[in-house]
Amino acid sequence: MPALLAVVAGIAVPATPAQAATDATRTPATPAYSISLTSNATGGVWTGHESVTFTNASAVALGEVYLRLWDNAHGTCTTLPIKVTNVTGGTAGSPEVSCTALKITLPAPLVQGASGTIGFDVSITVTEGIDRFGHNGSYYYIGNAIPVLAVRDAAGWHLDPYTNNGESFYALASDYTVSLDHPSTLSVPATGTSTDVAGSSGRTVTTAVGKKVREFAWAAGPFKKISGTTAGGVAVNVYSVSSISTTNANSMLSTAKAALDAHSGRFGAYPYGEADVVLDNGYWFGGMEYPGFVLDVISTTALAHELAHQWFYGIVGDDEYTTPWLDEGFTDYATDLYFNKTGSGCGITWQSTAEKLTNSMAYWDAHSSRYSTVVYGYGKCTLHDLRRLIGTTAMTNLLKSYAAGHWYGVSTVADFKAAAQAATTTDLTSFWTTHRVEG
Repeated sequence: MPALLAVVAGIAVPATPAQAATDATRTPATPAYSISLTSNATGGVWTGHESVTFTNASAVALGEVYLRLWDNAHGTCTTLPIKVTNVTGGTAGSPEVSCTALKITLPAPLVQGASGTIGFDVSITVTEGIDRFGHNGSYYYIGNAIPVLAVRDAAGWHLDPYTNNGESFYALASDYTVSLDHPSTLSVPATGTSTDVAGSSGRTVTTAVGKKVREFAWAAGPFKKISGTTAGGVAVNVYSVSSISTTNANSMLSTAKAALDAHSGRFGAYPYGEADVVLDNGYWFGGMEYPGFVLDVISTTALAHELAHQWFYGIVGDDEYTTPWLDEGFTDYATDLYFNKTGSGCGITWQSTAEKLTNSMAYWDAHSSRYSTVVYGYGKCTLHDLRRLIGTTAMTNLLKSYAAGHWYGVSTVADFKAAAQAATTTDLTSFWTTHRVEG
C-alpha cells in the first residue's frame, strides 16, 4: 500500500505472562473460514454467520484464540462497525486494543495437533468516507472486515494496533468460503474464485472460494466490468466506478495481465486462478492489496506494485506490522523489475541512528514522514544494491528459490538474510550493517 498520509502513532500491546509460555511455532494453524453474509439494498451493511476451524500446531497448549476485528479502528467502541455476537465453541471476553481484538477462551486447551471450531454472528456496517474500508457514494470497499484469527508465535499473541499508515495485518495461509447474498444490481468483486446463482427475488448469491489466502476482501456497487486472461492463463477482471473512462479501464487491464505474468515468471506462477482489480481515483492511499483483489487508482506503477503484493505478503507471508520492509520493499523492487528499472542512482541517507530499514510500524507511525522514503525507497534500493553485489543471476535465483521455499509460509528478516548469504560466497555482514537490516 502506498503510504501518503501520516497518522497518530499506535500503542503497542505489552506481552502478558501467558505469552512467555509460547514457542516459535505459528498457531492456530490451517484456519478454514466459512462465512454467509446478506447485504442490505446498498451493499453497505452485511449480516450473517461465520465459523472458523483451526488446529494447534504448537507443543504449547492453546487455551484461547483472538479474533482481530480490524475495521473497528474506523469507528468507536460505542459505534462498532464490526460486531460479533452469539459466540459458540468458546467464551468471548471484553474487546481489547481499541476494540480490534476479541479473546475467545476455549472450553479446554487444545494440545498439539488438536482442532477446534468457533462460530459467531457477525454484523458489518461500512463507515463513511472512501477508504480500504469505506465508500465512495454507492461504491463500497470492504477490506479487513472479516474477523480473522490472530497469530501466536515466539513473540506471543500478536495484538498490534491498527495503523492507517501501512498495514498491521499478520495471518497464516487460510481457506475461505464466503457466501454473499446481495441485490442483483450490485457487482461484488472478491478474493478467490466467484460463482453466482439466483437468490430470492431481485437478489444474487455470490460464493467466493479462496484457498491458501491470508485474508478476504470484497467490494459492492454498480461497477462497470471488463475481463481478460493473461498469457499464463490467469483470469483478470477490472471493475470501475462510473467516472473511470473505458480507455483507462482497458489500459489497466492490459497492465494487470502483463504484470501478473511478469511477476509469475520471476517469483513463481500465480496460484489463485483469477484476480480482481477495482478502480476508483478517489482512493487517498493510491492502492491497496488483498489476496486476488486489489484497489487502485489509474496508475500503472501502483497497479504493478499492488499485484506484486500477491507474492510478497500474499504467497510469501510476513508480519506486516513488525517488518513492513519484507513486503513493501520487496514489492517496490519487483515493480522496478517490471518497468526495467535498475535502481541506478539509489542513495540512502539515514536521518538518525534509530532509523533502520527493518523498523516496525510502531516506529514509522511515530516518524510517518520517513516511512515511505525508507521502507519503500531505501527498501528497494537495498535489494538493488544486493543484486549489484552478488550478481544479477544469483539475485534472480535467490528470489525465485526464496519464494518457493516460503510458498504459503511466513518470511522473516533472519530467513532472508540466511538465504541471501547462502546464495553468495561474499560475506554479507557489512552489507546488512550498512543498509541497517537487523533481525
